[in-house]
Amino acid sequence: MSGGAAGTASSGGTAAGGKTSGGAGGGNGGSVGVAGSGGNTGGNASGGGGNASGGSSGSGGSGGGSGGSAAVTCPTTALAPGNTDRMLSFGGSNRAYTLHVPSGYDGSKAVPLVIDFHGLSGNGKGESSSSPYPAQTDADGVIMAFPSGLSGPGGTAWNVGPCCVKNTDDVAFAKALVAEVEKSACIDTKRVYAVGFSMGGGMSHYLACHAADTFAAVAPAAFDLLKENIDDCKPTRPISIISFRSTGDNVVDYDGGYSMAVQGMPINFLGAKATFQKWAELNQCTGTASAEDANGCATYSGCPSGIEVTLCTKQGGTHEPGNAKVGWPALKKHVLP
Repeated sequence: MSGGAAGTASSGGTAAGGKTSGGAGGGNGGSVGVAGSGGNTGGNASGGGGNASGGSSGSGGSGGGSGGSAAVTCPTTALAPGNTDRMLSFGGSNRAYTLHVPSGYDGSKAVPLVIDFHGLSGNGKGESSSSPYPAQTDADGVIMAFPSGLSGPGGTAWNVGPCCVKNTDDVAFAKALVAEVEKSACIDTKRVYAVGFSMGGGMSHYLACHAADTFAAVAPAAFDLLKENIDDCKPTRPISIISFRSTGDNVVDYDGGYSMAVQGMPINFLGAKATFQKWAELNQCTGTASAEDANGCATYSGCPSGIEVTLCTKQGGTHEPGNAKVGWPALKKHVLP
């Protein structure tokens, strides 16, 4: 459940107002309607946003596809490309996060948002440097946010119930972060995803259990469901999962079992295959999983509403991030209903 290097964060802000543009295609969701509502509720977006106030009014694009996407009012000022370190005041703490804006983003159409969670003792800035996802998502204009956890007995971490940091509601924080990013970037609210490595993979699983109303799909790596969390894992709807695991993981055993990686907070991993089967059960999938493909991925596809549950197994390997070349195409197929 290791993490990355330390980093610092400077404060950021928000941008509001109306800007009208056409729709953008989105996986199974069809076109995205971007509606201009006008208004004078401005703000500012530091670290790449600039000031934005007011806005012009107009009509939005059309929805479509499998459920389509909600109309979105784009901020009047587009964020500048690059990474900026920001702060979000939440629950009495100033929470740091790094916002990644790809060079192709121009603020004229709604784009997906990916929240990427770091491993134990890491931070958002370090995750933004080591994550395999920006190289795959940038071409689609995807905005990414890399938040930092609070300090626990094992270092910075996420609260996933029995572990690994107390006195914070990180599900509520994740939702607040999504809402914060939506103030300054033109986000398709039905195409928000969670990914993460190690402890961050655990947070991705936890969000699938408790925030399926916000996240369309998740891609955890190097972590499984916890036996302590099974009874409380009650997604409000079926949600697609693509999980990446290595048989040679020496931190989170592929077969599951007891762990005291964080002193005083023992946990019991369900195991990669048992987690795979549990998610199929939670998502009411029928039939059997497919045979593993060339990437080691097996999938339950007989699930409601086009939902898929996938386990990608790497033979050997170690405690490592997932394969974003597989993960991102799998994630972007899914939109919130």
